[in-house]
Amino acid sequence: MRKIDFNSETQKISAFLKDYLLASGHQKYILGVSGGIDSALSAALAVQALGKSQVIGALMPYRGSSPESQKDAELLCKHLGIQSLTIDISPMVDTYFDAHEQDAAALRRGNWMARIRMCVLFDLSVKHRALVLGTTNQSEFMTGYFTQHGDSAAAIEPLAQLYKTEVWQMSRALGLPEKIINKIPTADLWEDQSDEQEIGISYPVLDEILWAIRNMDDLEGFDQSHVNKVYTLIAKSSYKRNLSPMPEQPCSL
Repeated sequence: MRKIDFNSETQKISAFLKDYLLASGHQKYILGVSGGIDSALSAALAVQALGKSQVIGALMPYRGSSPESQKDAELLCKHLGIQSLTIDISPMVDTYFDAHEQDAAALRRGNWMARIRMCVLFDLSVKHRALVLGTTNQSEFMTGYFTQHGDSAAAIEPLAQLYKTEVWQMSRALGLPEKIINKIPTADLWEDQSDEQEIGISYPVLDEILWAIRNMDDLEGFDQSHVNKVYTLIAKSSYKRNLSPMPEQPCSL
């Protein structure tokens, strides 16, 4: 696995965030703060780039969300000193499923929640003249562990080049709350959800395999079932990482 100079990387990302915002003509960044490590780091980097007055954290709990996630999101906003907004998405989610799809499985409901949250964020971005700040890391991007047009919808992705283990390392370097850094990663879309259980591999192992694949290194030292799993995840999620395909130009007569 690569070694990163986190001080230099932090400065690079901060400059990127500042320059992109200025070029866009917007005034602030807004992001969904879940209480997890990815949104915590994205918010922290934006604050470092622009100052706390130009970052807004939106807390968007569902009635089934973990109360601890809400507390951790509030802790993060207080730690960074940023403005926070709380919007309960339960009525927006339940209205559709109660009226039309009462038997929908947890995955469908979870995807709907992710997309509702982004609808809320993009609406608030207009109100606050803010760009929507993304929170997707490289590990989840490459394995497709995100909701298309949901949590992957953003104006800018400051963490997309960082693997999950690097997100943890950078968060420690920036002094983010240990409670958030040490918690089990979860999208909190249903009770007792764990990212690593869903993916089927721990993040440290996943990141080592992804790095080896990217650099065409020898994979013999890894569990072959894990390697096969990662290749399958990459292949099955390739459509998520591409723009919607279009036919070629019409044939000329």
